[in-house]
Amino acid sequence: MLDLIILGFTEGITEFLPISSSGHLILIRDIFGMKTGFDLSFDAVLQLATGLALVVYFWKDIWNLIVTFFSLLSSRRRPGSISDPMDSVLQRNDNREQDDRKRNWILIWAIILGTIPAVIGGLLLQKQMDTVFRNLHLVAYVLIAGSIVMYLAEWFSKQNKELTVGKGFIVGLFQCLALLPGFSRSGATISGGLFMGFNREQAARFSFLLSIPIIVGSGLLKLFELIHSHELGGLGLPLLVGSLVAFLSGLLVVHYLLKFLKNHKLNIFAYYRVILALIILAFL
Repeated sequence: MLDLIILGFTEGITEFLPISSSGHLILIRDIFGMKTGFDLSFDAVLQLATGLALVVYFWKDIWNLIVTFFSLLSSRRRPGSISDPMDSVLQRNDNREQDDRKRNWILIWAIILGTIPAVIGGLLLQKQMDTVFRNLHLVAYVLIAGSIVMYLAEWFSKQNKELTVGKGFIVGLFQCLALLPGFSRSGATISGGLFMGFNREQAARFSFLLSIPIIVGSGLLKLFELIHSHELGGLGLPLLVGSLVAFLSGLLVVHYLLKFLKNHKLNIFAYYRVILALIILAFL
């Protein structure tokens, strides 16, 4: 059980920080000799716990998106006339609601289209992700490559641009980089958002919302595979405890990372990644 608690804590801390959860999980497994042959499946279940942490943290945003989606599908708006001041106030309120709906509708499609590249990439590279990619040499080099991307994103960023569906799709292409262990999903997508002109807080929020379908979907898939293959064995309770640790620590990290990024750059994470990569290479 202690092994999965350590892995759950590692997953919860590193999933949302732009330092790569998959890279750290591979590193922790190598250091403590925790390899089981089903590492990718267990890691995906732990990621599912952090995905649920995102759902809990952003439940208001998610609920608004659901309401917007169904209201726009069923709405039949009629033009009206403004006959008195109260009608003018109602019209202004109505305009604000329309603006909110428009932003939510853009966000919905940005998430849908931004998710597609990672789904296709994950399906095409699934075999490699479970074998070739789980290599510390690769993790070290990708940590450095990700640091360069993050540094460039901060350098080229032009802040306070609005989200569009096209920009959401491009950030989704950046999410494909997270298929390489060591790159970091949040690091890739926040960097993509900065390249698209978002400020750091905007980029982080969209990064987290965009990651929910992939994290939850892949986690549920791997969980069902483990259940049906009877590979869970006696690990059911330890995996549950590890997932709870991942959920709680992930919830805290999301909250404080969003606060941190309001006034701080990604550079500190880039420096950490390079130092970690050099330590890994030195020991290897």
